[in-house]
Amino acid sequence: MSVKVRMTRTGANRDNCFRIVATDTRFPRDGRFIELLGWYDPKKTGKNFGINVERIEYWKGTGAQLSETVRSLLRREKIAAKAAE
Repeated sequence: MSVKVRMTRTGANRDNCFRIVATDTRFPRDGRFIELLGWYDPKKTGKNFGINVERIEYWKGTGAQLSETVRSLLRREKIAAKAAE
């Protein structure tokens, strides 16, 4: 089973929201997933996402691939965490 950490689309027409999930690559984009890892709302201002970094690191350790968007959000989360220290 090949696992990928990617986004699944939620929300109404023209009001997109996304969930960050760990899923088998054979499942459809908005279909079944293994674990919910966070959220992303592109229309929200300020901090527009939330990520469970520990669980994403766990999935990366088991060999999961990250999508480009999830990778960029993870970078932003780590930068924000360093700035808060």
